[in-house]
Amino acid sequence: MPTGARLMAAISLAVLAFILSGMVVPLMPESTDFGYFLPLNMVLGLVVGWRVMGRRAGRGTTAAINNGLAGVFVLMLWAIFLQAANEMVRLALRNRYDDPFEAIVAIFQIGAEFGVMIATVPMGVALVVGAVISGLLTEFAYNRWS
Repeated sequence: MPTGARLMAAISLAVLAFILSGMVVPLMPESTDFGYFLPLNMVLGLVVGWRVMGRRAGRGTTAAINNGLAGVFVLMLWAIFLQAANEMVRLALRNRYDDPFEAIVAIFQIGAEFGVMIATVPMGVALVVGAVISGLLTEFAYNRWS
């Protein structure tokens, strides 16, 4: 059921995904073709905010902060997974894998490489601050419009 908290969670995570995606671009090699990187991450932020954070709003300030941290964690996991799967498909179309199992394992290897590339202090700070703000905004929306 649509609520103000779900809408606020979706919008705040989409904005955070936009900011974080902008921070990731300079961390990747120059030859990287980003394609639908930014829109995909923003849509993912909308979905995760709506489905994960929005449904758990209304439990207090501490729970709101935890809700924001959990939402951002899920957002990062899905974003890294989808980008790694996209990269695996790109490599598979160039016949880099001998069998399907090798390609599936490559998703997790590529995802781990992406995770190491973006594991920087500014990203960590942006993740934590964005998570806290998103959680508190979602809680505010719940208290205001519910």
